[in-house]
Amino acid sequence: MMKRREFLAGVAGLAGSAVLSWAPAVSAKTIAAYDRLLILVELKGGNDGLNTVVPFADPAYAMLRPQIGVRRDEVLQLSERAAFHPALAPLLPLWQGGRLAMLQGVGYPRPNLSHFRSIEIWDTASASEDTLTEGWLARSFAAVSPPPTFAADAVVIGSNDMGPLSGGQRVIALGGSGAQASGATQFLRQSRLATASGEAGSGALAHIRRVEGEIRQAAGKLAEGSKTLATVFPTHAFGNAVKSACEVLSTQAGIACLRLTLNGFDTHQNQPGTHANLLKQLAEGLVALQSGLDELGLWQKTLVLSYAEFGRRPKENQSRGTDHGTANVHFALGGRVRGGLFGAAPELAALDGNGNLAHTTDFRSVYATVLERWWQMDSRQVLRGRFPVVDFLA
Repeated sequence: MMKRREFLAGVAGLAGSAVLSWAPAVSAKTIAAYDRLLILVELKGGNDGLNTVVPFADPAYAMLRPQIGVRRDEVLQLSERAAFHPALAPLLPLWQGGRLAMLQGVGYPRPNLSHFRSIEIWDTASASEDTLTEGWLARSFAAVSPPPTFAADAVVIGSNDMGPLSGGQRVIALGGSGAQASGATQFLRQSRLATASGEAGSGALAHIRRVEGEIRQAAGKLAEGSKTLATVFPTHAFGNAVKSACEVLSTQAGIACLRLTLNGFDTHQNQPGTHANLLKQLAEGLVALQSGLDELGLWQKTLVLSYAEFGRRPKENQSRGTDHGTANVHFALGGRVRGGLFGAAPELAALDGNGNLAHTTDFRSVYATVLERWWQMDSRQVLRGRFPVVDFLA
């Protein structure tokens, strides 16, 4: 006979399936704007923005990075001053087609260089000195709920960490091995594993059974009618996560947000090869994601945004790597994205007292753009203040 704690331990131990309190979301209203999908891509560990969009024309760049800097004759030029890392070559057609924006200098005042604390700040959209418990997307869905007909408010793929969805009520996570198998099928198969038996009269166990049944119902919706796509997906971990995301979307069961994770960006040593491989995976995955979304007729209705806890320090370290930094560059792509460079690139000649970049765009302005321009909702309640939007959406 399975006790409540044994059942909960069993659910926690599932490689690919997790869920947060599956109760009906309560909010002020439901709006049709959730017809537009948001896909977040976390670059976990802190991507090196200076070797992503390279300030090749700035002499300070070569001085700060004599060993790990990307050579001027290798970069893919975007403007008179900025260029892509060569590993991002698969993204050039999106850039040239005006559907890829690079958001420069994104950060926040009084930055924290701890992985744990800084990602908490990004996830909750808090000020650096404040501690909030709910993710910014969880607060958004509480303020204005996605339609109750959706199978879930959000799906997390490739991680069991809820991040900006922490505290949300209708969120499913598919992590670990789940991101390597058929996404929709995996949801259904793993949800069936979470079956409790025990005292019928136990209130706690009855609640667990009800939650479990709702998980299975949502999983069934996400598994029903999954299509085989013509898009060829990369076989690396991020490519598998992208494939799972497209399979889930192919069911048309309804979700407002997807979050994907690409791990490995904490490049303290021997960065050049590791970073090039990560950027290659990212670029290949994003191109496949665009192809899959286009095949499903969702490209015009989807905004893809990257984020990370921080950037890297401008000056390379003695291990041919970079240490924790501050302001960073982020990707925005989709059928309604205005392509180009947005925000001012941080000045390498004007580093702060710790040798880090000064941010030029508050990350909450990026979130405000999502809330106001993408989902047409008032961002002030969610972000606890007014932040100017960034004009990267058509």
